[in-house]
Amino acid sequence: MRFITKKSLPRRTFLKGVGASLALPLLDAMIPAATASSQTSAIGVRRLGYVFMPMGCDESRWTPESENTLEKLSPILDSLGSVKNKITVFTNMELRPAYPGSHATSNSSFLSAAKAKVTESSDYYLGTTADQEAAKQIGQQTQLPSLELAMDLMQTVGQCDNGYACVYQNNLSWSTPTTPLPAEAHPRLVFENLFGEGGTPEERRAALRRRASLLDSIAEDMKRLKRSLGAGDRARVSEYLDTIREVERRIQQAETDTKEKALPDLDRPMGVPASYADHCRLMFDLQLLAFQGDITRIITFQMARETSNRCYPEIGVADPHHPLSHHGDNPAKIERMSKINAFHVSLFAEYLEKLENTPEGNGSLLDSVLILYGSGIGNPNVHNHTNLPIIVAGGAAGGMKGNRHIRYAKPTPLANLHLSLLDKAGVRLDSFGDSTGRIDNLFEPLSV
Repeated sequence: MRFITKKSLPRRTFLKGVGASLALPLLDAMIPAATASSQTSAIGVRRLGYVFMPMGCDESRWTPESENTLEKLSPILDSLGSVKNKITVFTNMELRPAYPGSHATSNSSFLSAAKAKVTESSDYYLGTTADQEAAKQIGQQTQLPSLELAMDLMQTVGQCDNGYACVYQNNLSWSTPTTPLPAEAHPRLVFENLFGEGGTPEERRAALRRRASLLDSIAEDMKRLKRSLGAGDRARVSEYLDTIREVERRIQQAETDTKEKALPDLDRPMGVPASYADHCRLMFDLQLLAFQGDITRIITFQMARETSNRCYPEIGVADPHHPLSHHGDNPAKIERMSKINAFHVSLFAEYLEKLENTPEGNGSLLDSVLILYGSGIGNPNVHNHTNLPIIVAGGAAGGMKGNRHIRYAKPTPLANLHLSLLDKAGVRLDSFGDSTGRIDNLFEPLSV
């Protein structure tokens, strides 16, 4: 175990056990007394999240009815009601570099705002994505510079848009114009990446076999640490550990279940929950733990891949998603597609609620993170990249205004929003992608 009991604990405090390295959440004991009264402003916005939903949306059911505010949420966004004071919805943002229009470029341009080189070979070329620009400047301050997650296996070859290598469709994050970063969809592997001590996959599996739970190997050290903490910090640590244990239990249960049941969904990795919702919630909970423990400050998450043929029987949609998105203006198909849109948003809303209910400083974990949620396609029936469905959540610790609907009179580059969010996280760039400037009045000065 590495911790000290002076006036304050270091922020990078870990408890180490057999095959485990557990980072702690931000505690009062980590904040010097001189800044304790202004913890929220001292923390500020220091985390960035990007959540990608595929294949656009039904714009009529997405766009908020009320102007300027979110007084009346649209049917697809209705589940965000409990956190609407922490979100802003944007209308009429575009990804011009994604044209002439495809699933591959929707995915590849979403975080890069760059034009993909037309090629089906290995000489692909795109641009460095916003998350990786952040990783270069602030990612070295944490255990993991960034975390790339997905829901589907990213091994698809031969089912991608004509003229574009599958790498464009499979990877959201690019550390350089020629270096895509694969995303992980298996909760167990993500869990080990966050809390494992390192080593080869074989060494990590051997460590797992030697203990029943990650938390078991640090139990005694945790007891000693708790004796040095105040009541509030003890409660915060206990809640954090309970969440870790529950996530680990759900992973173990999913692995047990899939040994007994065949999985018909070929895009889903073995050893994950059979239900899409359960798998997605698990991946969101891992993101919460990664932010809470300050293991990383930059996360990307692909909720499903472009051209996904996943069905959603749990919400009464037996049709594959991709064919539904090419609805041909058929009202019944549009309605079923919008149910998928609303389902995805509802899972995102649950994640935001958990972030909002996780204390940090004088505010919540949601206050210190900015999360961009959206798609690189507007109307999927015509593969356009204008009027994208875009939400920004969190950021109150940096002055982010919520409960807003910002509607632009003319199409505005999504790159402008990327540039503004990077600014607020302390990532300084003169321009990004096809940006033409920054978003005005997105943030306001904090009153202290």
